Amino acid sequence: MVTGAVAKQFAGPAVALAFIASAVVCALAALCYAEFASTVPVAGSAYTFGYASIGELPAWIIGWDLVLELALGAGVVAGGWSGYVAELLSHVGIEVPARLSHSSGRFGFDVLAAGLVLVLTGVVMAGMKLSARVTGVVVAVKVTVVLVVIFAGLFYITGSNYRPFLPPSRPNPGGGSHLHAPLVQVLFGFTPTSFGVMGIFSAAAVVFFAFIGFDIVATAAEETRNPQRDMPRGIIGSLVVCTVLYVAVSLVVTGMQKYSQLDTAAPLASAFKAVGAPFWAGLISFGAAVGLTSVVMILLLGQTRVFFAMSRDGLLPRAFSQVHPKFGTPYRTTVLLGVVVALIAGFFSVSELEEMVNIGTLFAFVVVAVGVVVLRRTRPDLPRAFRAPWVPVLPVVSVCASLWLMLNLSVETWLRFAVWMVLGFAVYFGYGRSHSRLGLGSDR
Repeated sequence: MVTGAVAKQFAGPAVALAFIASAVVCALAALCYAEFASTVPVAGSAYTFGYASIGELPAWIIGWDLVLELALGAGVVAGGWSGYVAELLSHVGIEVPARLSHSSGRFGFDVLAAGLVLVLTGVVMAGMKLSARVTGVVVAVKVTVVLVVIFAGLFYITGSNYRPFLPPSRPNPGGGSHLHAPLVQVLFGFTPTSFGVMGIFSAAAVVFFAFIGFDIVATAAEETRNPQRDMPRGIIGSLVVCTVLYVAVSLVVTGMQKYSQLDTAAPLASAFKAVGAPFWAGLISFGAAVGLTSVVMILLLGQTRVFFAMSRDGLLPRAFSQVHPKFGTPYRTTVLLGVVVALIAGFFSVSELEEMVNIGTLFAFVVVAVGVVVLRRTRPDLPRAFRAPWVPVLPVVSVCASLWLMLNLSVETWLRFAVWMVLGFAVYFGYGRSHSRLGLGSDR
């Protein structure tokens, strides 16, 4: 979904290298996350692990970042889904008005994206069982679409589209505004640029979004027979498979159509349409829309559980931890967050949200990596089903790699993230700290 925009704006065909760079950062973070998860024998997210091991404030930071990651992530994917549905509708002669989408680049409300979020909110509220059934089908469709793109697209590749593979560095459009430039370029006084070597790093910081959710594998440490052997295999193996598919798709798409002409809303379908293969374009639009549905559902499910856990611990109003008597789900939290995400998906474009998702996720990974080192020193007695190798070297490298990707995000993204964190600390010190279980003197 992000391939078209990133190739067009940052890296050209070298977007394939950006996926590899992001995968390396993810692998380092996942190994730290796996130890963090296996140290505390409870099911849940990084927030739960953090609360039980390194304290309330770090756990709040992780949880607040996860709310940002999952809520905005669902909005981003819903926006991508809307783009493919609009492309699919155009094949049957139905054009979605520009004011009801973000296709015109002007202010509007994406009714398709918002509608999807509201429908899936109802599905999630109905319970995990229904969600699992639906998810199983759409995941299979999603994998099929990826394979179709790779193998069908091979027949439409033009070698000249790869030249230059790494476009030379050039000043950013719009006069090189520092607000939209990567923070690292501004800090060191570089002229804001796109493409070139620095473009790969900027692209890696954005395509990192494609790997969101990989850390779910790490939460299964307590359920594996041989965690020390199986966890690295599962984490690295899943990342290798995903990376190979992402790299293959990016190479096929940029080989089919010149990177400067790629569509940012539905790049896969548009590339096939550009080479005169409308049948494949329609099929891919359908499959991509179905596949992205599962991603939105998983993100909605994840964010409600994090919000529920924070409410249960008193960091947020306890009313949000109330469970529905029939479905057994946190219905108040699900409805509230579903409406918020629907508004986000409706009013904001994909490009405005995806970098915010990435910076929140990367910051959470930094906290987790630091937590691994701290726990090794302060609680060496804790049982660990999985132990990350080469500690403290690996966590330190993970922190540096995550921070490097963060520095390659725009200044505007950093400013928005700072506002989000200030708001988070205001909520914590204004409400959460005094109402939490620790604040009230009760045990977890």
